[in-house]
Amino acid sequence: MTTPAPTQKPYRLLMLTSQLPYPPHQGATIRSFNILRHLAGRAEIDLLSFVTRPEEMEAADPLWELCRRITWDVTPRRSLLQRALTTFLSPQPDMALRFASARFAGLVQEALHSEAYHAVLGVGIDVGRYLLQVAGWRRQAVPRGRRPVLIFDDLNAEYLLQQRAFETDLRQCYRPRRAAGALYSLIQWRKLRRFEARVCQAVDHVIAVSEADRLALQRLVPGLNPIVIPNGVDLNHYSPSLDLPPADLSRPALVFTGKMDFRPNVDAAIWFAEQVLPRIRAEFPGAAFAIVGRDPHPLVRRLSQLPGVLVTGYVPDDRPYFSAADVYVVPLRVGGGTRLKVLSAMAMGKAIVSTSLGCEGLGVKHGQEVLLGDTPEDFAGHTIQLLRDAGLRQELGRHARRFVEAHYAWSALVPRLEQLYAE
Repeated sequence: MTTPAPTQKPYRLLMLTSQLPYPPHQGATIRSFNILRHLAGRAEIDLLSFVTRPEEMEAADPLWELCRRITWDVTPRRSLLQRALTTFLSPQPDMALRFASARFAGLVQEALHSEAYHAVLGVGIDVGRYLLQVAGWRRQAVPRGRRPVLIFDDLNAEYLLQQRAFETDLRQCYRPRRAAGALYSLIQWRKLRRFEARVCQAVDHVIAVSEADRLALQRLVPGLNPIVIPNGVDLNHYSPSLDLPPADLSRPALVFTGKMDFRPNVDAAIWFAEQVLPRIRAEFPGAAFAIVGRDPHPLVRRLSQLPGVLVTGYVPDDRPYFSAADVYVVPLRVGGGTRLKVLSAMAMGKAIVSTSLGCEGLGVKHGQEVLLGDTPEDFAGHTIQLLRDAGLRQELGRHARRFVEAHYAWSALVPRLEQLYAE
């Protein structure tokens, strides 16, 4: 392994991501970009990432300002038939196979042989196979004193997400699509338990994004001690004081944002549109539900046929939709981690109604920063209460903004990551 020429920055970091961290338009990319942005001041960072299309690199100028080197591979394509076969025939979970690439593995090996890194950071279970590759290389080829610190940033306790998806679909298994979803999640849950545990055991440090996820990973690997570094929010980018023209939505406006082919978001949008919104429209006939986010699943697009439902698809900036929201809704019933969408809404000073799961791990309290409801009746009732009471909306919004200022600024969170390899 060659030793590069000295640089002014004290650390060298190799970062592995399954999605290019720019533009930061959804959970994983927002987290990766902000980690890069705040580590770049003290680390020479080489980024090795997948891209959906090579053209993505043309719009990634901000990444070049943060990284010394960027190397990429195109995301492999797998047919539905291939996924179906591996679901039943492969011991590996779908998330371990989704980004399987001999070229990417070669790029990882090339980087390891050409640079002396202080740390290798893998973001998300999708790059778990490459963390295992680095772990094997360290054991076989690197003296103990020269081994880079290996860090796994587990964006969700993935096995738990699949377990919850299975349990959610199982309750409606009388529907053929739900029955198929339950079977898929059951298989993936069992496989992910083994794979996620293996990745956690192979690295030096595991990062969880919430206390709930930390406990879930400890149940998976007894004796594991994950470090909690939650998601944060850019308090300047998301601010109620910004002079932004709000999106043109019917009033009152209810807004939900996220990547709309992500299974928990799909379930949330369907549940709210079918079970909650009609109860709200019985009191407020003009109420509009805006589902804002890229890549809407066909089941989500179909919701636009319902009265009062708008499916926007990709928008270049979600802040005008936050600004337009009378109430921001988080109807999540599946998932884990901490919700960047919720933190963004709180930073914008919005009144929020959420399920308990939707705000799990954030530390918010019902009636103080948000209102919580887990049944259609309770969720609709809280939303109606807020729509009737502008003063209560403003009070919740002020409390929410103060809460994220105190607990979720990226500038205070990311230095914890540097401590893992600076010791």
